[in-house]
Amino acid sequence: MITVRRARTADARGIGAVHVESWRSAYAGVLPEPVLTGLSAPDQAGYYNRVIRSGAVVHVAVASGPELPEAGRRGDVVAFVTGRRRGDGVADAEIETLYVLDDFRERGLGRQLLTAALAHLAGRGCASAMLWVLADNPARWFYERMGGRRVADGSVEVGGVDVPQIAYRWDGIERFI
Repeated sequence: MITVRRARTADARGIGAVHVESWRSAYAGVLPEPVLTGLSAPDQAGYYNRVIRSGAVVHVAVASGPELPEAGRRGDVVAFVTGRRRGDGVADAEIETLYVLDDFRERGLGRQLLTAALAHLAGRGCASAMLWVLADNPARWFYERMGGRRVADGSVEVGGVDVPQIAYRWDGIERFI
């Protein structure tokens, strides 16, 4: 069984592990190898612990039961999303991260998590949201299928390399409530 819910500080370790594993899988050949090998699940867990404690929008998908691919794993975080309000006029809110472990893709978790985060942000009075995604991210199509409208192109420096990225925007996010 997979449950989507608000994250708790006890989830930070699992979120950090998902972050590292997802980056290494999705961005191999896209980001410099030293960036990927230098990722640390404990460091990421510390970061996400602070994010959760700050009251930011963080939702997790937690799997338990026989459908887990590895025996003995119970209550594991297998996906997560984070978001926050923005104050720069580009959009009212931003989805900052959305990662799903490879074994749990194509199950609708990304849709459930993005919907949960957008609904939460709409409940906080946000009318629009945006996100940046690396142009070579193999899952970029997902944001288009979720109704995101491509609004900008840019780049971000990662490990000393400029990496192209694309911004998507959703207006009227109250429909996700």
